[in-house]
Amino acid sequence: MRRTGCDPSDHPLLGRRDLLQVGGVGLLGLGLPDLLRLEAQAVDAPPRRLGTAKSVIFIFQSGGPSQHETWDPKPEAPDTIRGEYGVTRTRVPGELFCEYLPRLASRSDKFSIVRTMHHVAGRQFRNEHSSCHYLLHTGTTTLPVGDTNASISRTRPGRIAWPSMGSMIAYAAPPDPGVGLPAVIELPRGDRMKYPGRGPGLLGPQYDRLGVDLAAKCNAKDAGGSCPNCYSHDDPNLDPERVPGPGSKAWWDNSSCRDPVFHLPRLGQANGVPLPQLENRAALLGQLESLRRGLDTPGRGDRAAAWDVYRRQAMRFVLASRPGKQNPFDLDQEPDSVRDLYGREEWGQGFLVARRLVEAGVRMVQINLRGWDTHQNAFRDLKGKLLPSIDHCLAGLLDDLSDRGLLDETLVVMCGEMGRTPRISPISAKGKNASGEPFTPGRHHWGDVFPCFFAGGGIQPGRIVGRTDAHAGVPASDAYTPEDLAATLFHCFGVGPDRTFHDAASRPYRVYRGKVIDALL
Repeated sequence: MRRTGCDPSDHPLLGRRDLLQVGGVGLLGLGLPDLLRLEAQAVDAPPRRLGTAKSVIFIFQSGGPSQHETWDPKPEAPDTIRGEYGVTRTRVPGELFCEYLPRLASRSDKFSIVRTMHHVAGRQFRNEHSSCHYLLHTGTTTLPVGDTNASISRTRPGRIAWPSMGSMIAYAAPPDPGVGLPAVIELPRGDRMKYPGRGPGLLGPQYDRLGVDLAAKCNAKDAGGSCPNCYSHDDPNLDPERVPGPGSKAWWDNSSCRDPVFHLPRLGQANGVPLPQLENRAALLGQLESLRRGLDTPGRGDRAAAWDVYRRQAMRFVLASRPGKQNPFDLDQEPDSVRDLYGREEWGQGFLVARRLVEAGVRMVQINLRGWDTHQNAFRDLKGKLLPSIDHCLAGLLDDLSDRGLLDETLVVMCGEMGRTPRISPISAKGKNASGEPFTPGRHHWGDVFPCFFAGGGIQPGRIVGRTDAHAGVPASDAYTPEDLAATLFHCFGVGPDRTFHDAASRPYRVYRGKVIDALL
């Protein structure tokens, strides 16, 4: 499958500030070309051995999905453990999924599930969002020395933070030089998700990800779920009388829930730089660079050439917000049949953008799916919103990648930062939503076991790896940590266990420290 980048002729006005700060890299006076140049000049990054995976789509189920209501139901357990749902058979003999994942169950020969992921950090860390965010996204088992659940979510001077898996990919498996996009892109609300573990840590800012906002502004007080079904434990779409305002049935401004259409990345605003002017400035920069290269000392030509390549790459991305067939963010270029295959709500559109980005050569796309922190109203919201949405759009993604011949080279990974308690948790008598409706039960945080979905990119399909106890509360067979998840991901990219990087003080570190989950390969 031919992969294409953005065409600079297809793009619009850019805000002057955006020219310096696109992707949040306008740091210390460095623009994106400077940072890409630094990446090109890295002295401790030998050529990588290509693996099966060329890209990864990492689907983050923010909040932590329940293992019982997804991939590891326990139909024989007591109802206080089992929950309200039934099961559905899969194409893997003897294995069952939740009844509200019928499309995925019928495609279970296209993917594999690890049921026994777990955190081994202290009890005070493994059941808290911020700590588990850090552990999952960095592929580690401990927090930085000196951090707590409270401090890990804040900037702290002196912290020695491990790089995110995305930053490690940007370092160890950078995009081809001709790709006009960053190595790692996070969406659909990429620069609004401020969680621990997403940064470059010891690698430095040149390996940071780009957060892109594509979805309509969400005005919910406690946003969650799958737009246009964003619920926040209160659903305005069920009752047309519940319009924004001061009335007893009022809901906050919910226009984004009723109109989930994505917009293009808003790199250009009202006071932007006209495209011809920008192109003229680019031409001038090109002339200056040519002049500088002529004055370079002998033996530095390769470095100057690398600078030229990465400067052009930066310019091409900065121009990537105008409609057009070469713009991977422009979903209007897709036929209705494909749009419908994914679904036209927030999650489905995010999955479709991800497919277009990996086609364009992006190494990692992270899609953040809000709403899995189901302490209350779990069975209402999972059945009515979360499970049907993920069943639709993930099945559509698998079908589309397979039909396009991209599944073998695109690794798809999906999990949350934790699982949910084996026992269903009661709700206090005072538990009500903003409109006075009583909450119904759900499950609380649980880091002792959680499932992870794998497909494509060298993963053997149709496997269920690991077994939990009778209540899906702890692993009953081999268990795996976020370090093992990272090791498996990098193995699929062809990055070996001896690959290293160096920090600013030239101290060496291994790119990953876990063990590959061999049962998936």
